[in-house]
Amino acid sequence: MKSMKVSIITCTYNSAATVADTIRSVNRQTYDNIEHIIVDGLSKDDTIAIVKANAGDRQRIIEGKDKGIYDAFNKGILAATGDIVGVLIPTISLPMIMS
Repeated sequence: MKSMKVSIITCTYNSAATVADTIRSVNRQTYDNIEHIIVDGLSKDDTIAIVKANAGDRQRIIEGKDKGIYDAFNKGILAATGDIVGVLIPTISLPMIMS
């Protein structure tokens, strides 16, 4: 039986202080069928450089101007290919709950 794919959406804007921990928390998950979509609203700090430095096979990055957090989440939802879609805010780390 094929496992369900989980899409996790993280929206960032000037999140350099927290985004690396967010990415690491997704990458620590033992469940293997996860995609992590990071939607950045053209951050003016080092967010994108940090995302690119920490991104792995699970991460997909969408960069572009948006009309706010809800517009950014909608972009992520439209890009998601998972059976389950969740949102992870960059100031929160995902506990080891998926196994």
